[in-house]
Amino acid sequence: MRKRFAIQASLLLVLLRAGAGAEPDELRQRIKETFFVPEPMPEVSPATYGRFEPEPGVFAERITYGTEYGMRVPAILYLPKSPSGKIPAFIVVNGHGGDKYSWYAYYTGILYARAGAAVLTYDPVGEGERNAEHKSDARAHDALKPDPVLARHLAGLMMTDVLQAVSYLLQRPEIDPTRISALGFSMGSFVLAVTCAVDTRLNTCVLAGGGNLDGPGERWDTSHPVCQGLPYRSLMFLGDRPAEIYKLHALRGPTLIINGLKDNVLLPQKHEPHAFFDDLKQRVNMPGKVFDTVFIPDGGHRPYFVTRPAALWIESKVHFPNWTESSIRSMPETHILDWAKEHGVSGGTVDNELGEGGTLALASSVPAIAHDRLNVLSPADWQRNKDTMILERWVQYVSQIRRPPAARP
Repeated sequence: MRKRFAIQASLLLVLLRAGAGAEPDELRQRIKETFFVPEPMPEVSPATYGRFEPEPGVFAERITYGTEYGMRVPAILYLPKSPSGKIPAFIVVNGHGGDKYSWYAYYTGILYARAGAAVLTYDPVGEGERNAEHKSDARAHDALKPDPVLARHLAGLMMTDVLQAVSYLLQRPEIDPTRISALGFSMGSFVLAVTCAVDTRLNTCVLAGGGNLDGPGERWDTSHPVCQGLPYRSLMFLGDRPAEIYKLHALRGPTLIINGLKDNVLLPQKHEPHAFFDDLKQRVNMPGKVFDTVFIPDGGHRPYFVTRPAALWIESKVHFPNWTESSIRSMPETHILDWAKEHGVSGGTVDNELGEGGTLALASSVPAIAHDRLNVLSPADWQRNKDTMILERWVQYVSQIRRPPAARP
């Protein structure tokens, strides 16, 4: 027994040295290779399917862009009707079961388009138009076999979707290439914890309902295996995974981790949150550059990037064309539980006060968008093209590249 523990301790020391001694670009490349992120990246090849106006002064553009294996990502791009010069842009990365139809996705789109920014929301694989039955909150990828290699491929696909979204936004003439940011909730916070560590094109990163990357055998190692647990375990070569990941964040730019102190889904169960993150900051050991934290005293598991504290932090980093710190502080707030009841909005935990329903979202009179208006493709076009989007087809592609070549005669 003592010998086994000695071997484990020696292995951990080797891992710690391997992570700490590598150059940042080397670590970024190793992370991307671990998750089979394509090299070179696919062509973005954007396609547009019209636009609509969810409220006066805000356009919503229906688009698709390219990802792995020639597949497509359906997305909605929210834009101010009259952009003021080069504008900032945000990418929303959903939590489990979320997609571009989720209330917080389109609320973020309208909210920050009012601020003069662009917001890209998209369907994660297995959800919405990337679901074989065109369903939201399907959690289709959770049904995949918890195979470590397949899990790494899935994490790589989720990363690639974000990387391609950045590339798409860089092609838009109205977007300021130095002010592209990403906002992630829950599972999306994990996707962005890794993606914002490797993509130096991103200006800022906001992790809501997560960001609390921990140690071996703890919360993230034992979370949903295919999309989180197994991929996170595959990063053991970094050594102190949280510290090394957030060092890469610090070298890229600002990161905000914003959580509710009553979040019983993701906050560490063995650690007091303030002490947990203070210790992590010390291990990152980059004073003045390390991530910022905001804690909501009575908050649960929520997409806090729509709230006043997050908007104030974002304003200090990217500077909204139409808003100032003073105007943000004076804005009203919307209690999402009441808003959802008024507009007949359901899904997620929007009916739960401790969950998404308790969110105090910035601004008022944000309209709900009818589900079908957020379809990128018409029903007939979707039927014809769904094999370019759905999870099952992606699994077939991965299976083909993993299949050993036939023996030569």
